Amino acid sequence: MAEFRIEGVTSAGKPVQGILEADSARSAKQKAAQMAAQRKFKVLQIIPRATWVYKVQRGTEKPITGEQKAFTKGEVQEALQKMGYRVIRVQKRLLDIKLKPPSTEIVTFVRVSADLIRQKLPFNEIMQLLVNDIENKTLREALKEINTELKQGKDSERAFIKHEAVLGRFTAHMLGLASKSGNMAEIYDSTAKFLERQAEFKKNLKSALITPVVTLIVLFGAVVYYVGYIFPATAGLFRKFGIDLPPMTKATLVLSDFLVENIVVLLIVTIVPMILAIRYFSTEKGRYYLDKYIWHIPVMGGLLHKMSIEIFCRVFYALYSGSGENIEVIRMSAEASGNKFMEHQIKTIALPMMIQKGSGIMEAFEATGVFTKTALSRFHSGAETGTVKNTALQLAEYYEKETTYKMKNAIDYIQLIISMVIMVVLTALTIVSSETATIRPKNPAIGAVVEQQLRHPIT
Repeated sequence: MAEFRIEGVTSAGKPVQGILEADSARSAKQKAAQMAAQRKFKVLQIIPRATWVYKVQRGTEKPITGEQKAFTKGEVQEALQKMGYRVIRVQKRLLDIKLKPPSTEIVTFVRVSADLIRQKLPFNEIMQLLVNDIENKTLREALKEINTELKQGKDSERAFIKHEAVLGRFTAHMLGLASKSGNMAEIYDSTAKFLERQAEFKKNLKSALITPVVTLIVLFGAVVYYVGYIFPATAGLFRKFGIDLPPMTKATLVLSDFLVENIVVLLIVTIVPMILAIRYFSTEKGRYYLDKYIWHIPVMGGLLHKMSIEIFCRVFYALYSGSGENIEVIRMSAEASGNKFMEHQIKTIALPMMIQKGSGIMEAFEATGVFTKTALSRFHSGAETGTVKNTALQLAEYYEKETTYKMKNAIDYIQLIISMVIMVVLTALTIVSSETATIRPKNPAIGAVVEQQLRHPIT
């Protein structure tokens, strides 16, 4: 989250200054207004913390350039002058855009950290090593700032959560909690495992759904182009001279006429609903309904359901301690599941039942309707024997193996269907094209004209 400095004045004329964190300038204004109303002062200005590019020189040495984050230009100049530099130039970076680092970079950072923590290397040394080695500038700057704040003794959870836009909300929360816990290596290891599984899931989903869909769209476009423009250029000559056409050729030309005459309407009817659907499913409500019904998709739905449960169980295992604080653990596990419907059911049904009614974990989970019978049965056994934590890990490992195996089979099955569709479409086009070769005009003179037109078309 970005930092903003609030400057204001009380009714007595006393200056007020403070720093807050917000996702955007708009959010910062809202938070500042709430703060001003509570503490009875007037907001004069809200200054975002920006990146300043400077050029300085010390004595006769060669000028050097660098970057510094600050709220104002004056702060940067004052800091550099105190260090003995002569300030040549300080200006705000015009485009201070930070792209989120690739997921592979974040996975590598967490995985390497987990391995080094297990080797008993001090955490500040681990962070310094990674800051020096990581190539992605955005991630490197975030880790550098986190390491600086940890050295200053600031709260670890707050230090990591400040950079959730870079690390991801779940990763930032987990790593922030890890520094406070007694099982830091285990939490880092579980987080790395979660990120690896999430990356694998996205890769498999792309192979299983996205690639076939793109293939079908390209195939559909090619067929429309062939039927609408290429085929009529040949077969249309027979119709021009009043030659009787075979049924498939005749039907294809009728379809071609329809496509050419209504192409604009067809594009609008096809593209507009897709755009509206994408916009709707990008909202919270749309994502909720998408995640609710996506589990009912044949072949892939059951796998997506079990993957969500696997991720829930893996995070639950990493954070669960068997104490009353596990309400927060269940909430974080639900958020990490990646399914808005599952998250909603757990937050609005399971947690209220446990907090307000004192229900057990088994009863609360069963009421949500998002856990499979296998998962409920295992949690029931774990609750009776006091091994809920280990049960969650067993479920995660079981569903990981099952979904990995079944996902490969699903990908092969979908690719087979796509191959069959492509084969059928190409066969149909080949038959229609070949059918034109069987057309023989009754009048030889017309046949000669048609043959000449086909060899030397008039443009």
